[in-house]
Amino acid sequence: MAGKNSDQKGLIDKPRPTQKTISQLTGLAITTVSKALQGDPRIAAKTRERVEQVAAEIGYVPDRAAQRLRTGKTKVISLILDPHDEILSFGNSMISGIVEALKGSDYHLNITPHFTVGGDQDAVRHIVRNGLADGLIFTRTRVFDERVRYLMEREFPFISHGRTDFSEQHSFFDYDNEAFAYQAAMRLVDKGCRNLLILLPIRDFTFYQHMRYGFMRAVRETGVSYLIPEDVTLDSRRSELTQWAAKLAGSGDMPDGIVCPGESSYFALLAGFREHGLLHGKDFLAVVKTNSDMLDMIDPTVDRIGEDIKVAGYEMGSHLLNRLRSNEGDLWQRVQQPKIIFCE
Repeated sequence: MAGKNSDQKGLIDKPRPTQKTISQLTGLAITTVSKALQGDPRIAAKTRERVEQVAAEIGYVPDRAAQRLRTGKTKVISLILDPHDEILSFGNSMISGIVEALKGSDYHLNITPHFTVGGDQDAVRHIVRNGLADGLIFTRTRVFDERVRYLMEREFPFISHGRTDFSEQHSFFDYDNEAFAYQAAMRLVDKGCRNLLILLPIRDFTFYQHMRYGFMRAVRETGVSYLIPEDVTLDSRRSELTQWAAKLAGSGDMPDGIVCPGESSYFALLAGFREHGLLHGKDFLAVVKTNSDMLDMIDPTVDRIGEDIKVAGYEMGSHLLNRLRSNEGDLWQRVQQPKIIFCE
């Protein structure tokens, strides 16, 4: 028993590994160790690998408090994660992409979820005012997004997942929702549909106008009838969508083509249609935006258009990391094109 207590005491009293410890074990200068741990490309790859291996073996963890005092940097990128219930695995995919981009760097990811109206603005102010991160990533932009305005005024590094209508340009990564809606609607018309339905997000979000414009362009070009719901949106609860869909299915004016910007919302609509015995492929057709192969596993007959959220996370993480390392505010803007996954 005494020996066990002695061993535990030794573990407790063992000094915390530092860069100096790594320097002593490798025979490298402390400055070289520091640069290697930061992934500095000027340090030979073999040297970086050796330093990282020794750091892992001895359990080295950067002292971020001391690091912040010394450099004024937190070495933190913060992701403010909005609800995205309409797309399966949105959060996991976004986080996975950013983490992959930061792998091997001296930065780590902090996640701030929020689920209340206005909570995203409060979260941004809290992070900036308290110096909790060096850079920000956030999603679901609005036409004139106060988060973007606030960060631009303070010249705080950020990148948004989505565009705005500000005249002053800022960095963003977005998905071409206009192309998605247009291609989805045209696919349904090509397959014989003459009465189309699209489920849109709330009007505040920028991608509402992008998606609506693409859908209406297809409607104007083809002359088909259409329905854009006013009492439910992409952000409605799944139970509300199911109830609304059941009411629509029983109204006698059921659309024969559905454009749905997410798997989860499609499943909610499908449940409502089924209450009246309406089935995909028999009573209506659909094109659904997806981020995974879940829908294909459930019903491979549904046409899909892909949005790769993991790629978005990786691209945004890589850009923000490069900006923080270079201290240059270069404008960076990317729009991801839809991936067509139509059935034969």
